[in-house]
Amino acid sequence: MRKRSHRSRAGVALAAAAVLGLAACDASGGGGESSPRSTTTQPKPSPRPSPLWDRYPGSIAAVGDSITRGFDACTVLSDCPEVSWATGSDAHVDSLAVRLLGASGASLNSWNFAVTGARMSDLAAQMEQAAQRKPELVTVMVGANDACRSTVSAMTSVTDFRAQFKEAMDALRGELPRTQVYVSSVPNLKRLWSQGRTSPIGKQVWKLGICPSMLGNADALDAAATDRRAEVQARVEAYNRVLKDVCGKDRRCRFDGNAVFDYRFGTDQLSQWDWFHPSRNGQARLAEIAYRTITAKDPVT
Repeated sequence: MRKRSHRSRAGVALAAAAVLGLAACDASGGGGESSPRSTTTQPKPSPRPSPLWDRYPGSIAAVGDSITRGFDACTVLSDCPEVSWATGSDAHVDSLAVRLLGASGASLNSWNFAVTGARMSDLAAQMEQAAQRKPELVTVMVGANDACRSTVSAMTSVTDFRAQFKEAMDALRGELPRTQVYVSSVPNLKRLWSQGRTSPIGKQVWKLGICPSMLGNADALDAAATDRRAEVQARVEAYNRVLKDVCGKDRRCRFDGNAVFDYRFGTDQLSQWDWFHPSRNGQARLAEIAYRTITAKDPVT
């Protein structure tokens, strides 16, 4: 009897063990084999997305007007691209390209497509030229010539200015959807008048026909002259609102937040030949503003 009882208890134990083993397999979701814990794969972390704005682009193309060409900064009535705030090589200016790329990098990977006398209507063609170089950054400074016309009525309308700027941006985006764009505000022409008119030489040069809408009859302070200058200034401010608005709709565009317009330049920043275009000193200040805007962690709002 003791032997049968012992065998009976052993059989029950074996059966119980079998049942528990099957339950363990079911609980682990396995069939015939179970995977060791050490081989369990962990999900890989998602790679960090690339930042939308690269604060240190590797190549630069500049478009715009005579300011970006360095006109009258070195010699009278001549372009001087070596002192351009955007792409120049002059050590006293320390251009945007040199600040971002170094002197040797700037000589190889920056290009200046600006044209003296250009207006916003010319920008789309310049953008198409710039796109052929496939730059990582395009700088834009244009609009002063749209306000600097023979008469107030000849100024580019705000509606046309907007349409032309959008056309230029579309021309670039059609070729280079990921290229970054820095847009400078139009300089303060009324401050230019107030500073330059302190120079007798400057006022004589202005009589040759430099920005007549603002600078004509520089000493006149009657109501008509005051109203004329106020209308030109209001148009420049409207242009800057357009630049901010159109640029703001492009995720890879930064406007300078009116930094150029607001800069309180003096006569040291003006060409000693025409008291209108930036001097070397003025070009250096423009380079500082651009570099600060482009390398800022967050865009100006």
